Amino acid sequence: MTHRFWSHHAHGFVRVAAATPPGVVADPAAATEHAVRLAHEADAAAVDLVVFPELNLSGYAIDDLHMQDALLGGVEAGIARIVEASAAIRPVLLVGAPVRRNGRLYNCAIVVARGRILGVVPKSYLPNYREYYEKRWFAPGVGLSGLEIALAGQVAPFGPDLIFAAADLPDFIFHAEICEDYWAPLPPSTAGAMAGALILANLSASNIVVGKARERMLLSAAHSARTMSAYVYSASGPGESTTDLAWDGQGMVHELGELLTISDRFDLASELVIADVDAGRLRLERARTGTFNDCAAANGHPETRFRRIAFYHQPDFADVGLKRIVRRYPFVPDTPETLDADCYEAFNIQVEGLRQRLAATGTKRLVIGVSGGLDSTHALLVAAKAFDRLGYPRGDILGFTMPGFATGDTTKASAWGLMRALGVTGEEIDIRPAANQLLKDMGHPFAAGEPQYDVTFENVQAGLRTDYLFRLANQRGGIVLGTGDLSELALGWCTYGVGDQMSHYAVNAGVPKTLIQHLIRWTIASGQYDEGTDRVLEVILGTEISPELVPADESGAMQSTEGRIGPYALHDFFLHHVVRLGLSPSKIAFLAWHAWNDADAGHWPANLPEAARGAYDLATIAKWLESFLDRFFRTSQFKRSAIPNGPKVAAAGALSPRGDWRAPSDGNARVWIEELRAGLPD
Repeated sequence: MTHRFWSHHAHGFVRVAAATPPGVVADPAAATEHAVRLAHEADAAAVDLVVFPELNLSGYAIDDLHMQDALLGGVEAGIARIVEASAAIRPVLLVGAPVRRNGRLYNCAIVVARGRILGVVPKSYLPNYREYYEKRWFAPGVGLSGLEIALAGQVAPFGPDLIFAAADLPDFIFHAEICEDYWAPLPPSTAGAMAGALILANLSASNIVVGKARERMLLSAAHSARTMSAYVYSASGPGESTTDLAWDGQGMVHELGELLTISDRFDLASELVIADVDAGRLRLERARTGTFNDCAAANGHPETRFRRIAFYHQPDFADVGLKRIVRRYPFVPDTPETLDADCYEAFNIQVEGLRQRLAATGTKRLVIGVSGGLDSTHALLVAAKAFDRLGYPRGDILGFTMPGFATGDTTKASAWGLMRALGVTGEEIDIRPAANQLLKDMGHPFAAGEPQYDVTFENVQAGLRTDYLFRLANQRGGIVLGTGDLSELALGWCTYGVGDQMSHYAVNAGVPKTLIQHLIRWTIASGQYDEGTDRVLEVILGTEISPELVPADESGAMQSTEGRIGPYALHDFFLHHVVRLGLSPSKIAFLAWHAWNDADAGHWPANLPEAARGAYDLATIAKWLESFLDRFFRTSQFKRSAIPNGPKVAAAGALSPRGDWRAPSDGNARVWIEELRAGLPD
């Protein structure tokens, strides 16, 4: 039997589909067969919820034919046929149909599962303007509550006061509304979401005119973001009457404002667009966003006005893959346009943060250690632009390169090349004599000629550099600019009280390592500096990440950061899903495997070099995830609790104790590591 780890259901995903069957003109029997066929296709694709268009069993644009008993009788026969067909398949079906009740006709969504009508939801708001004339035929559902309906030989709940919840699949909770409902100022699904529905469905007819597809996209994206939900939208396609209107068949799924999938419009073939929505993530997002709950309270707690209809979905927890793109680099957009826009924002956030700090303190000089590595390079680029914006001469940026026992020729040359290209004041201080004296005073074996490269040996060098920078700032009337980044703070890959943890202003503290590389590439592509600077930056980007505290080995290989702590690509993936989303470790491993197990799958950021692309198997992911969890939750919080000010940049959050992340410094990682180990296959 397949381990539950491989099942999307075990990790809080619900597979949804927007169905676009061929439209019909008053032919319920044909429409029913189209619906049944698509329902079976959805079953074969392991779909949990299928949303059909509005009035798909009768056709929408049939005008007064809606009032014909023969047609309505045919629709009810079709509903019975769909109920019967649903008994042997897994998906919950949301079917659109005109339904008679108590001498009135309603435009309804009929919710069918496992041979049972779970409920019937009437359309709340009926359009009666421009080309729409629905009040001629239908009664509005708005205001109805606590009612039932006899339909297709069953008695089912009836009204807009229904949400549906699987008793055996947590977070599979949905609400249905119809077309015009989400064009209203306050869509019914807003209350449905506040009552607990995580998935919102819209059965729509929605004829097409120029620009309307963009409007639907805007509404769906905005509504899913505002209600912290997944929004599944299905509009009628070709086959509807074109007496005065036309139809394009737009089906789409949004989650928290992000488009997961969309149909081919104007396609004559029937279509299912399928996506796995992360319902567990939606639940967590609502729990951490107090405004969502405050709004529910301000609106009289809608859950007290809704009926929650329970059903047994009977999931088998099989491995059916994952129908969504999992971004390998969650901090780095995939498309060139979005990447350019995000890099522009991130860079200018940093520049503005530093500019304001300098202006507020009246400081005219900066002191920065320049190593020739990524972090100090990016901090220096930000500093140069902040000085330009203030009208200060770049010569008042005081850059110091401080070679130690393992400083390489390449990085030292890059440090000097960058300082000269940017026009800052560069100086060099050899820390080896002072380090030797300190090691000798401590009785360290290295001072006696023994090559002992322990943590003391490393931190003597790192600490001396920081000591020099702070005293130089005192002497020269400046402040020390920090260079440590968000990824290093997450891992605790920084020495307490040293420059990557301590400074007067930590300009990089909100930027993850994977984004810093793209920011430097962006400065080149966008022409922020001159060609000489760009040439140095290209060299720096091609240099392996290393603290350069331990001399190269016998083969000449330098000390490798990623060889010791693991790939930053994985650690930034873990960081995003732990801090921003709060997901369980086994789910993070599941997502990482789907993102990284195939070197050719998924989306790569637009300017990521080919050499940086690769794949990781589950064993590698699990190894480094356990290391991340231990470092993040157990060993490094005390360092984050004492970091200086710095601007929040990444949407995933910052780790400042004054910002997004508050945690005890004496915590432990046991519960996270145990959950990971228990959730992984043997």
